[in-house]
Amino acid sequence: MGALGVMVPLVDTAEQAARIVSFTRYPPKGRRGAAFGFAHDDYQGGDVVQKMRAIHERTLVICMIETRAGLENVEAIAAVEGVDVIWLGHFDLTNFLGIPGQFSHPQYHDAVQRIAAAARRHGKAAGYMAADAALGREYLGHGYRMIASGTDQGLLQNAIARLMTAWKNPSA
Repeated sequence: MGALGVMVPLVDTAEQAARIVSFTRYPPKGRRGAAFGFAHDDYQGGDVVQKMRAIHERTLVICMIETRAGLENVEAIAAVEGVDVIWLGHFDLTNFLGIPGQFSHPQYHDAVQRIAAAARRHGKAAGYMAADAALGREYLGHGYRMIASGTDQGLLQNAIARLMTAWKNPSA
């Protein structure tokens, strides 16, 4: 009650993607349970039908492509109505492709292009977690439009490290 989106790992088929979408939609479009006047509608009253329509429009569904099966089915997954983002789970995908962490491998580069192309063909955004600005620029160039920049713990670690350096070297 209150999630404005879901990011689901290990999506392998269009059927899985459709089921995920169904859990974010009210009947008859889906299977979401009904509760109103809570966080997802700002604890406000109002017309339930309008609230349901607004929630359908604003709820973000991200399907993570992280396996060989997901990559093989990426066209069908991207075609599912209600899926908004096709996300490249880069580390997991290299693991499932048998090339762990080999981000310069031709098989990985083909996957990067295949995911972006499927997203583009179906009017979806392609997503990626960029560890730095250079990777963010690179993946923007590949057609990825939803770029995350770092993890919570990585950003926190970097901020603390900069602070500690400043404490130890005030002139730095």
